[in-house]
Amino acid sequence: MTKALTDQLVWITGGSSGIGEQLAYACSSAGARLVLSARNAAALERVRASCQDPSRVLLIPMDLTSTESIQLAASRVLAEAGPPDVLIHNGGRSQRSRALSSPLALDRELMEVNYFGPVALTKLVVPEMLRNGGGLLVVMSSLAGKWGFYERSAYAAAKHALHGFFETLRLENEDAGLRVSMVTPGFIATDISRHAADATGQPTGEMDANQARGMPPEVCARIILRRALAGDEEFAVGGKELIALWIHRYFPRLFGRLIRRQSPRGRSSVNP
Repeated sequence: MTKALTDQLVWITGGSSGIGEQLAYACSSAGARLVLSARNAAALERVRASCQDPSRVLLIPMDLTSTESIQLAASRVLAEAGPPDVLIHNGGRSQRSRALSSPLALDRELMEVNYFGPVALTKLVVPEMLRNGGGLLVVMSSLAGKWGFYERSAYAAAKHALHGFFETLRLENEDAGLRVSMVTPGFIATDISRHAADATGQPTGEMDANQARGMPPEVCARIILRRALAGDEEFAVGGKELIALWIHRYFPRLFGRLIRRQSPRGRSSVNP
């Protein structure tokens, strides 16, 4: 991994915490130059200061729900650093609200941050990557990108949409040097559930029990980089909850019975 990333430019969205933060540390340790983006500029500064060589880390605050913010960020990165060799679409937000109790505005917000934001950034940056010979996109999906689940309607819809867009993008541009890795994390011990939107759009502030017991994010980050750099087009990362992918594919009736027994928060064994 160190050889593959030495002096490569890696742009990570959602780089201020969780998996994105750990990806930043792993890439920095491997000798990469970094661009880190998120809305929280102070948190980005903290991450940069903890990287192996902060002088090789460019901070570009960005709001994935704002087309203007995405355009400004892309222009700055291309002007100040050039097209990235690796673009990691990690930024996003989860949900903890029932479909019919959630206002349409919340559905639109979650689609913006989890789907339209990454797509908009891709359309601005990937043409420059292709002119530079290609590169690697790493796209963070979820088990919710494979099936719907209680209190995840808009989040699941956005993650499903990512698969459709980026799998098509891969087919259309792989001959030009573009590689795309879709990542399906299971339970990773981050604050994603604390920041998840309730029906009012506010953070729940609650840590799901299975999230708290999940894989450490630094372990998750190392696995993601290793497998994406090895050329895996789609892979899952997590613990025993990943067996649900196998059950869903080969035993759909059994999966249907199992998922109906799950709790939306804290006791689920099959969905983050």
